[in-house]
Amino acid sequence: MLRIHFTEADLRHITIAPVPNALLEAALSVRYLRTGPTGTVRPRPGLTQWRKAVARSVAPRAGVLLDLDPRQGGLLDFFIHPPTPELRAGIELAAATPAEELSAEIAFLDCRARETVQLRELADGTSKGRQILARDTLRYFDSTLAPLWPQMQSTAVADRALRAETVLRGGVDALLATLVPGWYWQSPTWHVSSSCDPTDVYLGGQGLTLVPSYFALDPMYMRRPDQPWILTYPLHADEHPTHAADILGPLLGRTRAAVLASLRHPATTTETADRVGISASSASEHTTILRNAGLITTTRTGTAVLHALTPLGTALLHNGTRPT
Repeated sequence: MLRIHFTEADLRHITIAPVPNALLEAALSVRYLRTGPTGTVRPRPGLTQWRKAVARSVAPRAGVLLDLDPRQGGLLDFFIHPPTPELRAGIELAAATPAEELSAEIAFLDCRARETVQLRELADGTSKGRQILARDTLRYFDSTLAPLWPQMQSTAVADRALRAETVLRGGVDALLATLVPGWYWQSPTWHVSSSCDPTDVYLGGQGLTLVPSYFALDPMYMRRPDQPWILTYPLHADEHPTHAADILGPLLGRTRAAVLASLRHPATTTETADRVGISASSASEHTTILRNAGLITTTRTGTAVLHALTPLGTALLHNGTRPT
């Protein structure tokens, strides 16, 4: 159990990062491929199949990232604390970590990992070692995480909307009380389920930044001097009820009900069509009707549009799929 102690100043300085951190997700996904689901939070639906498809090739895919995953738990600091969610910028910052910090971080790893040629180069802070870190991270992301990244981003958008609605309705107390099942708020202390030994963290007025994660099954926290604490939390896992089309079909029509249900995670028109198995023109027609009914919103993003549920649409789905 992790006990996080807040002051009044800390409660006024809670922020939520808008999207998962790409470098952090790369490191966490390598661990998920290596160990499977371990932690206090149930893994996200769908990841089991993804792991089955790629786990056997994790070594050539991940390269040096596999050796940089501590077998005793935790993550190296430069994976947890990049100040940017962008992959390439995060990689550049990680590769630019001062040599003394790289050496101290790698000393935390087990002997077998430390003795590899690549990690000796990185621990020494050589140009070659830094290039290996950057090259292997980018290659792993492109080959393994890129297909999942749109889903990860849309899940984060839905999660952020949920958190914003929670704060609007119940304030910070409601946010902390509902962020993750099993985590509970007893002012001024937040009790966070964790597989680590009981630990007390005193924020001391520095505030807290919450970083959503698609792969985190356990919370992770850290802080650099004169900066807010960082806590990684798992994104909200929707249960994906399967009966919406059956129950809402007589009201909306089966296809339109399926389109509405598919938008539990925001999607473009093309993605919506693929999820439901209809043409893009048909998906556009159905989303227009749903938008006019106030059940979804549509936002233009460049040349595409992104559809998302409104609170009314969410409530209709929730009521339409509740067991009787």
